Amino acid sequence: MSYLRFDKTLMTNLQESLPKEILRTNRSGAYSCSSVVDCNTRKYHGLLVVPVPEIDDENHVLLSSLDETVVQHGAEFNLGLHRYLGGSYSPNGHKYIREFEWDKVPTTIYRVGGVILKKERVFQHFANRILIRYTLLDAHSVTTLRLRPFLAFRSVTSLTHENSVARQDYMLCDNGIKTRMYDGYPDLYMQVSKKNDWHFDPHWYRGIEYQRELELGYDYSEDLYVPGYFEFNIKKGESIVFSAGVEELSMRTAKKLFDEEVEVHTSRDSFTQCLINAAHQFHYEKDGEEYIIAGYPWFKCRARDTFISLPGLTLACDEVNHYERVMSTCIKAIYDIIGGRPVSVQMYECDAPDILLWAMWCIQQYAIMVSRDKALEKYGQVVCDIIRFIKEGGHENLVVHDNGLLYTDGRDRAVSWMNSCVNGRPVVARSGYLVEFNALWYNALKFCASIHTTWGNHDESNTLNALADKVGESFKSTFLNEHGYLLDYIDGDYISWSVRPNMLIAASLEYSPLTKPEKKKILDICTKELLTRKGIRSLSPKSGGYNPIYSGGQVQRDSAYHQGTVWPFLSGFYLETCAKVYNRSAYSFMDRIFVGLEEELNFHCIGTLPELFDGNPPFHGRGALSFAMNVAEVLRMNRMMNDMFNL
Repeated sequence: MSYLRFDKTLMTNLQESLPKEILRTNRSGAYSCSSVVDCNTRKYHGLLVVPVPEIDDENHVLLSSLDETVVQHGAEFNLGLHRYLGGSYSPNGHKYIREFEWDKVPTTIYRVGGVILKKERVFQHFANRILIRYTLLDAHSVTTLRLRPFLAFRSVTSLTHENSVARQDYMLCDNGIKTRMYDGYPDLYMQVSKKNDWHFDPHWYRGIEYQRELELGYDYSEDLYVPGYFEFNIKKGESIVFSAGVEELSMRTAKKLFDEEVEVHTSRDSFTQCLINAAHQFHYEKDGEEYIIAGYPWFKCRARDTFISLPGLTLACDEVNHYERVMSTCIKAIYDIIGGRPVSVQMYECDAPDILLWAMWCIQQYAIMVSRDKALEKYGQVVCDIIRFIKEGGHENLVVHDNGLLYTDGRDRAVSWMNSCVNGRPVVARSGYLVEFNALWYNALKFCASIHTTWGNHDESNTLNALADKVGESFKSTFLNEHGYLLDYIDGDYISWSVRPNMLIAASLEYSPLTKPEKKKILDICTKELLTRKGIRSLSPKSGGYNPIYSGGQVQRDSAYHQGTVWPFLSGFYLETCAKVYNRSAYSFMDRIFVGLEEELNFHCIGTLPELFDGNPPFHGRGALSFAMNVAEVLRMNRMMNDMFNL
């Protein structure tokens, strides 16, 4: 039995099945996403969603969905499912689903009377193309299959409606058609591996409703254009492939291509394998450069997310080459920052003051997980150049004060990972001395000093160690309070006493200014006030402003984003601190942390982890369907535990 499997009882219960989503991506940033019953519930959903750089920087939904109809003895059974205005569902094809499973590829089994039809989907790795294979497992008479495509040709951030501008012309191609609704878009090629009849029968299907957009207070209904349908007979035991892509495919190769794509997928037969598969979904290539996408379906390549995610998404999966290729791209961005030039690669938010601090942490993970000597050979100079840049005041919003601590101005602009804003202003205006900034700074100074020691540059090593010692003393006198935890930030006379998880970053680092007893006190407080079965809260319920439910309109959600919501990626720093405090005796406790996250693989976007969870029970998953930092840190901690306990 597959690790990810749902039976007829669940699939036919829309209250249970509609919230479960499936996501497939490729290396170009394109994706295919819907619910497990193939009913789109978001405007971001679609069978073929691709970047169209000629238009803008967003993805665009070309093929929204594909309705299958089984025809026997003149009777038609439509397997599709759409929600229309007023919350009515039609044509209720989910009632024919017998089971759904996802081992290598998502697979749905339909039963219509004596007809048993299997549907499998793959999204091609290096082409913007969705392939769907239909196999007739059983039938007692002649069976016809009809495929009806629903087209959108619009940005994922907008909706479309019936209009007179949309083009209805098409051209025949190999066993199919190509069409393009609007100028500026690529042609959409829809083809079938078997000779078929194309029936031109253009209609607009009006008032299709997206439930998730309705719940979030956005525009939620649109009209989709259906140009006609493909029709062909299918025999018992026969497999037929449908292809939709932006380039024509030779349909003689379609079945072989489908098999090849299946083979490059690994089985989702365990918690770890599911997350490794999810990790692969974030890899992105453009113009010869490799990146990490921060999350799907709406995030782009963000610098901070990349540096926090990269070790877990690559090194924890024994994919060192992937790390090195992405880091090669990142180093170009780093030297653009140091050189005061516009960033020359497609990476966003590189000007944030903590980016270079996280870059050095990311390189340090390579030294820990791969090889210290190799890390110094490849990236040692980069670390030294970053340290010099920061020491010399090269960053306009990162100043080294006389006490050795880093100061940053975050009053009017969000400067850390807690970056939510309302009306252009930070919800949490973390400014001044930020606890994780200065912990990362201390760690980086010690790491860089060790590099110079290895290289024989003892004078430089002594200088950096002296500065690190000053930073360590100032850190403890500034952040460590009489209650045993770390203040979150201090700006002049303002002190943030809120209990937040950023102190865990300070306690988890390889080089930390904190003693083991001090780490234990921090861990105890975080365990009592921040730990949940889904990860670590962004704010203690005992602190003012606690707002744990991420729901409602945009302003309400942004206000709650870092005010008590749970972020699984923070579990990585929590578990790393556990290991430093309790060593091997922490294993059983650490292992239990994974249990609450493992059950999430059957909810929300199955096989991966969402962006965040509510801070109060029942801890509903919220935000992006699949979030790189969460997947990465769970994988990194899984690797750390395996190495630590020789599993």
